[in-house]
Amino acid sequence: MQKYTLARALAGKKLITTEGEELGRLIDVNISEASGRIESIIVEPNLESGASKRLKIEDGYIVVPYSSITAVGDFIIVDRRVGSSL
Repeated sequence: MQKYTLARALAGKKLITTEGEELGRLIDVNISEASGRIESIIVEPNLESGASKRLKIEDGYIVVPYSSITAVGDFIIVDRRVGSSL
């Protein structure tokens, strides 16, 4: 069974890597028009974080592939090993 979460409940959540490093906070999502599935999330980076410094920042934001997300709760957990940008 797939768990559904309202988009407004995700807004502003912090992203943490599986190693415990804070990437930043979620500000938007990219959704496929054809399938309606989330393709990636847009993150405002924590510029003091070593993890954020290693990632490509475009227009002040980080784009994280949705396939990198392992869990959503109080934080959004991102597996750095999934996706070439992490």
